[in-house]
Amino acid sequence: MSLAQSGDSGWITTTAVGGIALVLFVGVGFIVLSRRLRQPAVIGEITAGICLGPSLLGLLPGDLPELFFPTAVRDHLGVVAHIGLLIFMFLIGWEFDYATLRGRRRTTVTIWFSAAALPMALGVLLATLLFRSHDTVQGESLRFLDFALFMGTAMSIAAFPVLARIIADRGLQATPVGTLALALAALDDILAWCLLATVVALVTASGAAGFLGVVGWGAVYIAVMLLAVRPLLARLARHATAAAAPYLPMLAASGALGSAYVTSEIGLHAIFGAFVFGLVMPRGPERELLHQAALIPLENTSRLLLPVFFVVTGLSVDLSSLTATGALHMVLIVLTACAGKLGGVLLSARMTGMSWHQATTLGLLMNTRGLTELVILNVGLDLGLLNTELFTTMVIMALVTTAMTSPLLSIALRGGTRTGRSGEAGTPPGARGATDRLTTREGPRRSKVRDREVRLDR
Repeated sequence: MSLAQSGDSGWITTTAVGGIALVLFVGVGFIVLSRRLRQPAVIGEITAGICLGPSLLGLLPGDLPELFFPTAVRDHLGVVAHIGLLIFMFLIGWEFDYATLRGRRRTTVTIWFSAAALPMALGVLLATLLFRSHDTVQGESLRFLDFALFMGTAMSIAAFPVLARIIADRGLQATPVGTLALALAALDDILAWCLLATVVALVTASGAAGFLGVVGWGAVYIAVMLLAVRPLLARLARHATAAAAPYLPMLAASGALGSAYVTSEIGLHAIFGAFVFGLVMPRGPERELLHQAALIPLENTSRLLLPVFFVVTGLSVDLSSLTATGALHMVLIVLTACAGKLGGVLLSARMTGMSWHQATTLGLLMNTRGLTELVILNVGLDLGLLNTELFTTMVIMALVTTAMTSPLLSIALRGGTRTGRSGEAGTPPGARGATDRLTTREGPRRSKVRDREVRLDR
């Protein structure tokens, strides 16, 4: 590529458009393949992104990743990917169902604490083992505190969107295990974004005073969103008419991106602002017009733009560069991730009186990471907390833990059916009270929850 080419904005634009066309075409093929294998769409999208990067396309003659996605174009692709990601995070916040947390506080909090604490502790331990091999990124030395807190956060995450899709596909949305898994994943999401915001503040702030400043402005931002923006949005939603419908998607997207800009300027990450703006969006009867006019079009927009995010991620994944030590670290990371989630959920679920079958099913569901993990890993890469080798191994961990959920869940559900323990059957007497509470109020909400979960694909 010549300097004239690299400075030609027309060439950059047309090349970016061609690259996006290739991304969408290949993405559809991999999504169809993943569906045939009974895997969620995110598996196909992650795989497509990796295959279009140096891990597969780069092995062919002619440096094809550079041909299709030149270095001069990648910043433009990054902007498209970032907008798609911010809209997606806004929708995750908007789709957050507070009702899943009602009527089950003791059981939920007990299991969630263990399901979050054990993976986080193992993530910090893993960071201790890996730090010496990955303590320098692009010539910059890392602080162990930043690295350890980030690894703990990355290990403790569960992907609410893809988990909701798996639960809907399996018909578990009205069962005690399914509703509890959704509640736990929702809490995991909130904890993960708060921890990630803390990591970003630690890395970007200059000293203790800078960190406290970020925390202070973050608290002001949350107060304004809850006390001013939330009631204002609810009032606007109550007075909105059908005549305003064409403008609602643009207004909602403007609010989400504006909130993302504010948190980025504060020193938190932009995705935190998009997510919080979604949390304060109106719910209840006044939400119906917004749902039809804004939420569904924005979901379609996000679904169209997110494949670019997977390719941008895939361009940073290079399996061919993994050393023997890197491969060993990858195995260790996958084992740690599975042990943390499965172990934490299994032990605490049994302590609350759930059967082995229910506890195992819940643990398998909570081990799903999906797109949420990729978002966190990309933030770590942008912050300079992960080098290419460690980023590659962590992406593979996200892929493996998500892909293993469906087949292992099939085995667990078949085992439960053979032993007469599918659904609520076979629940030990001690667990009956806890699990009965999980089905309270589910009847009227069942069709609504199913509709919402089917839309969540990642």
